[in-house]
Amino acid sequence: MTFAQINEPWIGEMPVEWRLTAIKRLVSIKVTDGPHETPELTDDGVQFLSAEAIKNYQIDFNLRRGFISRELHDQYSRKCKPKRGDIFVIKSGATTGNVAYVDVDFEFSIWSPLALIRCDPRIAFYKFVYYVFLTDVFRKHAELSWSFGTQQNIGMGVIERLKVPLPPRTEQQRIAAYLDASCAAIDAAVAAKRRQLETLDALRKSTIKRAVTMGLNPSVKTQRTDVEWIPEMPQHWRLVRVKDVMEFFNTVRVPLSAAERGVMTEKTYDYYGASGVIDQVEAYLFDGTYILIAEDGANLLTRSKPLAFLATGKFWVNNHAHILKPRWGGDDTFFVNLLELQDFSLFVTGAAQPKLTMDNLGRFKLAVPRVPEQKEIAAFIREKEAEFRPLFTQIERQIETLVRYRKSLIHECVIGQRRVTEADLRRAGAANGLPPAEPLAAGKKL
Repeated sequence: MTFAQINEPWIGEMPVEWRLTAIKRLVSIKVTDGPHETPELTDDGVQFLSAEAIKNYQIDFNLRRGFISRELHDQYSRKCKPKRGDIFVIKSGATTGNVAYVDVDFEFSIWSPLALIRCDPRIAFYKFVYYVFLTDVFRKHAELSWSFGTQQNIGMGVIERLKVPLPPRTEQQRIAAYLDASCAAIDAAVAAKRRQLETLDALRKSTIKRAVTMGLNPSVKTQRTDVEWIPEMPQHWRLVRVKDVMEFFNTVRVPLSAAERGVMTEKTYDYYGASGVIDQVEAYLFDGTYILIAEDGANLLTRSKPLAFLATGKFWVNNHAHILKPRWGGDDTFFVNLLELQDFSLFVTGAAQPKLTMDNLGRFKLAVPRVPEQKEIAAFIREKEAEFRPLFTQIERQIETLVRYRKSLIHECVIGQRRVTEADLRRAGAANGLPPAEPLAAGKKL
């Protein structure tokens, strides 16, 4: 196998029979995008997609921006009409550079943040080009050409000038088929590992929930309650409101602007929001250990992130989180776990912006033991967390290894460091009988 040095630092060397080709020379139409106007959305019609629909390098139609009328779709289609095999590149916003390809046959429209690349099938196999776009080094190559204003942006002219390594057409198909099969196997392994994490986390939560709601004695005598979310509790525990056992420090909160947060010194402190640390700042409001719990935001209902968590040391809090501390020497670990496991949905107000007010949180009822038992339960929780932590770490490292291998495999294949043979396809379980490459059109140059 003979390699040639390429004048592109992100590639280095590639096989001598490969070519480095600008995107504009491998497309069948000029790179284009959706309309730059803001369309009127409707309740039904033709699906209308923007950058947020590109998720995990696939198109998620559930994340569409909305629908547009058939008339508007027909108008937009005169400029840009997506079809199967097209590649989308996000060209503006926080996710600039992310890609996906079309694998559906129904009609839809796209907005201007998405650039459409349609490969000429006689020159480039779209799935191979898509895999090139997935490599970290190609993304870095693209980032060098980004412009920055209010947000990062990459122009269509810049996209057209980006270069990709291009082997013969049949080899492109072989590489893509091999990566399809290999990545599917890796993705399945990652999905299985993530299910293990979910199962482990469910076991962890159930262990902690039993401890903070029923104590450590499995034969404890219980009593029924008239509180909807507390069907029973140990007989010697008390029903109390949050404000009876927790002190609020909400009046101390002072939000900081982005400019104020941007001033960095040698001493910086954590800046907390509704779901955890969101920045570092040069000053602090609190010094100690406090419980923070979200005051507003969708997470109050979705619970995709922790709702209650501990903040320790010196830190600042904005006005999107409640700040609490147990009264009378109550245990922080016990209360933060108890609060995290509660369903506050009946106490959340607001539709557009869910909110858990201080008054509503304050009157929420809990079943709690006396302080000595709180501390016993807290010690048990810390012990169990220490047992679970290495199990989580082990599985997370296995996922990281699989993800790194996937990236490395794609990179090696699309720049020719790893040559894919028919035997490789068979071992990977990829389909054989790939269609032959179409002849290059007369006068068409790479």
